[in-house]
Amino acid sequence: MVRKTTINSKTELDEIERCASIETIREKTHELAIAIQKALLDRGEMLSTAESLTGGLVASHIVDIAGSSAVFAGGVVAYQNEIKEHVLGVPHAILEEKGAVSAETVLNMAEGARQKFGCEWAIATSGIAGPGGAEPGKPVGTVWIAVTNSLQNEVFCKIFAGNRTEVREKSVYSVLSKLLFLLNNQKSTCTSEH
Repeated sequence: MVRKTTINSKTELDEIERCASIETIREKTHELAIAIQKALLDRGEMLSTAESLTGGLVASHIVDIAGSSAVFAGGVVAYQNEIKEHVLGVPHAILEEKGAVSAETVLNMAEGARQKFGCEWAIATSGIAGPGGAEPGKPVGTVWIAVTNSLQNEVFCKIFAGNRTEVREKSVYSVLSKLLFLLNNQKSTCTSEH
């Protein structure tokens, strides 16, 4: 019997995101990365990343697991809007009208990475880690996250409490939690060769 995840409910997920120490969050994130690798291997599918505020932390957690080259194609750290636009294909109008920290931007970032790397799955993060950078309607700790594949797109916003490091680590934990949930609850797009 395969243990799908160490996170048993939305309540537990929220509790970890709100109250856990940074060490606990990193430990739980490592457990998620192990489970994600297993799920992707079982499905015969690959993952790519497009990161802004997390600056490569998502990719780092994935590649910390031995054998990650079998499931991780690559990632783009797109901190500047010009990189989001020219490397990941986020439309200039979206960046101008909605901003870098928006549902539309992370969705386009994830889809850009998925297409660029030819993967079934892609994840993206963009947010305001602080201590500065808050905008009207977007306080410090605001993070938009996207998980995409050929069947569906999931985009959601979190507002995390904590310092810059805590916001970034909680963002990684949250996006990997969503990815694992979808991996465990969506049929594979691969077909059997029998």
